[in-house]
Amino acid sequence: MEKKERNWYVIHTYSGYEDRVKTNLEHRIQSMDVKDKIFQVVVPTEDEIEIKDGQRRTVARKIFPGYILVEMVMDDESWHVVRNTPGVTGLVSTQDDKGKIEPVSLDEPEVKSILKQMESETPRVKVGFTRGQSVRIIDGPFIDFIGVVDDINEEKGKVKVMVSFFGRETPVELDFLQVERL
Repeated sequence: MEKKERNWYVIHTYSGYEDRVKTNLEHRIQSMDVKDKIFQVVVPTEDEIEIKDGQRRTVARKIFPGYILVEMVMDDESWHVVRNTPGVTGLVSTQDDKGKIEPVSLDEPEVKSILKQMESETPRVKVGFTRGQSVRIIDGPFIDFIGVVDDINEEKGKVKVMVSFFGRETPVELDFLQVERL
């Protein structure tokens, strides 16, 4: 398992324990003096706006629940530190034809993409509804109208709602935050 180059690896943890594993691993890195082999421990998260009881809240949502990223030089000592950290269940790896297990490192573009996603300035809006679902418009010129979700555009943060005006169904494009589930 001797690989002398610095790479990013994906560590599998118990789901819901990612932050605790990160803290434990950082303490072990300090106490076992392997700062020269294990450089960063990251729990990939992104900010998300969720609406509960009419209140907007920004929460950190884990991008890959049950997994953390570790930048390290893979050798027996560094792997021993990671593997024996409470909450770690394994390392994402492959098995060759002879049954030898080989850890899989992430490509640099993959890592950059994940880290860039974490640094996004604008939080994503959590979509709390689906097509065909009845919703109430809670903001804008159509406030208190009831309609049915016709289309959802997550990239733009918009939803198209079919609202009945004078007996005709009319599509209205609204922001996710302008509607609520019934």
